[in-house]
Amino acid sequence: MHLPRQLGPLHDLPATPEAYDAVLADVVAQALARLTPEGNLEHPDADDDIGDTSLGFTSLLALAWQRSKDPRLPEAVRRSLAFHLRERVYTEDNPGYPNLTVRGSGLPYARYVLEAGAHPIGDWPSTVWALLQAVNILDLADGLVDDEQRAELVEVSHGYWRWLTEATCFNPQEAGNQAIGCVVGGLMLARHLPPGQEEPVRARALALYRDRIRAHRVLDRGALLPPEHGGAYDNNYGPISLSFLAQAHRISGAEMFAEDGDALARYLDARLTSGGFDNGGPRYSEQHSGFESVLGLRYFGARIGSDLGRYRGDTNWGRHAVKPDGGVDGHFAWMLVWQIQDTTPWHRNPSAGPARHQLRADSVSVAFDSRMTPSLVEAGGTYYLPAAVNRQHGFGPVLDGFLYCRPMGEVRVRDVRAGGLSAKLVSKPVVGRDHVLRHVRSLYVTDGTRLWVTVAAERLDGTPYLLAGLPYAADDGDRVRRVAEGEVASAGALRLTHPAAQGTDCFDARAGLTQEQAAFALAADPRGYGDPDEGWRHLVTSTAYEAEPAPGAPENLHVFAVRYGPGGDFTPSFEGDLTVRTEAFTAVIGAEDARGEPALALAAR
Repeated sequence: MHLPRQLGPLHDLPATPEAYDAVLADVVAQALARLTPEGNLEHPDADDDIGDTSLGFTSLLALAWQRSKDPRLPEAVRRSLAFHLRERVYTEDNPGYPNLTVRGSGLPYARYVLEAGAHPIGDWPSTVWALLQAVNILDLADGLVDDEQRAELVEVSHGYWRWLTEATCFNPQEAGNQAIGCVVGGLMLARHLPPGQEEPVRARALALYRDRIRAHRVLDRGALLPPEHGGAYDNNYGPISLSFLAQAHRISGAEMFAEDGDALARYLDARLTSGGFDNGGPRYSEQHSGFESVLGLRYFGARIGSDLGRYRGDTNWGRHAVKPDGGVDGHFAWMLVWQIQDTTPWHRNPSAGPARHQLRADSVSVAFDSRMTPSLVEAGGTYYLPAAVNRQHGFGPVLDGFLYCRPMGEVRVRDVRAGGLSAKLVSKPVVGRDHVLRHVRSLYVTDGTRLWVTVAAERLDGTPYLLAGLPYAADDGDRVRRVAEGEVASAGALRLTHPAAQGTDCFDARAGLTQEQAAFALAADPRGYGDPDEGWRHLVTSTAYEAEPAPGAPENLHVFAVRYGPGGDFTPSFEGDLTVRTEAFTAVIGAEDARGEPALALAAR
């Protein structure tokens, strides 16, 4: 089976003016065929996330007219805009909406579901989206709409902004992408307001970002990030937040948006595999955005000098939102408008310098979590997740069901490159159940095709093994395929184990289940509202590679040595306090220096 949404890298989609004109031509053809006598452009199957969709379609038609001057479009724009202003602007409170701070305000808002009281919780983001569609049309309105219709759109847009910032709680879903989107809407709206109204809206937008978003960023892997649905990052919504930060910087020039976008971009670059696979987040563990991410990945990829476009997005949504039948939806259309307007080229080369939470070379990558334990390993086209044993998750030595990977003290990291090899040494103090402090040293070396992992710890009593990952997925052209094994070799005996028990808290990679589905099954709240990462933490056991200690290690150490990716026999040798020799390199892990930093020397063979 294939993962349903992680498809091709987003930078593989053509981004030339001609390609975008072809996209808009298809949008125009669908719009002219769909436009009802009333001016409605909504997809016939639209139900939820609907309050902005016809208006989004209108904005795309306005952009198409500005680029093509197609004579059929002015009338379609005016009719569809009139439909939204007449039929999709609500001023009576939605029954059951829980986040109002002013009741009966009479201010306009957009509905997530059109039926009164049906699903009011989504009205705040739907109003953000409607505001963004509206300000895009205002930007593109010259020569398309008359003064009366334009004035009405300005009034409604200002009303949307006031409803979002005066009549409701700000950012009620704790969703960074929605909150930053609201700020962008205010910044864009300000440019269309009469003198005297412009500056207060702009100042309020900047203050909301500074005081309600930036001041509440969450720390993860050394980076401060806008919180997303209660978590630090989400692999669907995080790149969308990056796009909003790009637009905020483009239109305001405020340096804080660039600084925060750079930080989020470097964080994403470090957690993203070379192949573009990513996993994790508080809302959707595997659902990926498509065109909504392009602006941010392209804009900040160029700023930080890295190939963020390798991100495997949902290329079914590679150009615009669509329904299952492939028809244009209109939802999130502002992102397509912005990415067409922005001419930043894709940066297609990896960043040159090492990153603390990443080891990457060519087709091999290791992403590390905040504890400097691998969160995702890629080698030989296969992706490995942290395995689970006895409710503990990670990569590391295991003795009597205890996993030695959680640090009790400072984690030291050393990066070295030599002779076409890249290496990272991670040294961490770990306390076992016996309360004994042990130093676990993990060496990761790659030549861009294979990954060698050597883990050394003070000798453990009993029969330990190395928990060496859960084989989960592999590249398959423009798809990602579920797998249950990979190319792994070990100096000691190697076994691939599967859970003996059955249940939602046991993940067997051979089963027809994705990590996303399993994580939501373990989450406390329903799918779409629960936190799958929190649910996944309840996993008791999983499929796992287990490697026994390598023979020939120094007497005072247990050493585990594993190679991921293609290769022949694997017979490393070990000497001294620790010299590691393999078929590809010699590494010397020396004593700590005067500052306690570990020493590492590396030479290709």
